[in-house]
Amino acid sequence: MLKIAGIAIILFAVFGSFALLGGRFDILIQPVELVIIGGVAIGSYMISNRGPVLGRTIGSIAKIFGGRRYSKDSYLELLSLLYTSFKLAKTKGMLALEQHVENPRESNLFMRFPTFMNDQSSLVFLCDYLRLLTLGTDNPHEVEALMDEEIETHHQESMQIPAALQVMADALPAIGIVAAVLGVIKTMALIDQPAAVIGASIGGALVGTLLGVLLSYGFVGPIATALKNDVEAEMKFMLCMKAGILAHMQGYAPAVSVEFARKALMSDVRPTFYEVEATVSSLPPV
Repeated sequence: MLKIAGIAIILFAVFGSFALLGGRFDILIQPVELVIIGGVAIGSYMISNRGPVLGRTIGSIAKIFGGRRYSKDSYLELLSLLYTSFKLAKTKGMLALEQHVENPRESNLFMRFPTFMNDQSSLVFLCDYLRLLTLGTDNPHEVEALMDEEIETHHQESMQIPAALQVMADALPAIGIVAAVLGVIKTMALIDQPAAVIGASIGGALVGTLLGVLLSYGFVGPIATALKNDVEAEMKFMLCMKAGILAHMQGYAPAVSVEFARKALMSDVRPTFYEVEATVSSLPPV
């Protein structure tokens, strides 16, 4: 809802102010200018990016209108899952986790946490490293180095779309100038026409500059920033899992390992120690 409200505020601030100034809206209706700007922007986006990035762009943009991806409840669920997994490993041995990480979709452990189950990248990340533990990996420093490498690779891959959209946002004002220059060239051919005709043509040409700047700083740039924030939130989710797993590998009790994971969170989504304690204490045994 905040994203939609932001769009509404931008449109009202620009076009509402234009109306208050007594501007003529028919001058703003310049579909050819929009075709020029949109065509050049989309074409350059296709030239500069690989197929996988192009294929994921629309879906990624749609996700930012779906609400916050990771909330305090999401982290409470993650911490509860980590606690349950670590407790099972402590009481029944690491091999007791094997059946759960090999088939998480059929696991009575993972099925207790449906929100986490719907996050495919996080599910794969957690299961991969729990599987390493079941296979006998016991060097936390080696696992930490491997985790850091995977998180960095995932971060670079996830940042491709925000970075590409930011490049588009940076280019849109100049693309708007291209549309405006074409409009001025058209106006020069009307030099023998009345002043009203020439004025309307120049006004229409300047709409290109307006659209380029407005689309850049009002829409595409903020969308790129929102996607970047989502990527950073996903990285923090992975870092939370990393902190918990490494603490577990160093022999800490499940409650302590989960506290390590909790401390890795940002303050606005970090549940308190007592909230985590109350939640995990109410979990049924596996």
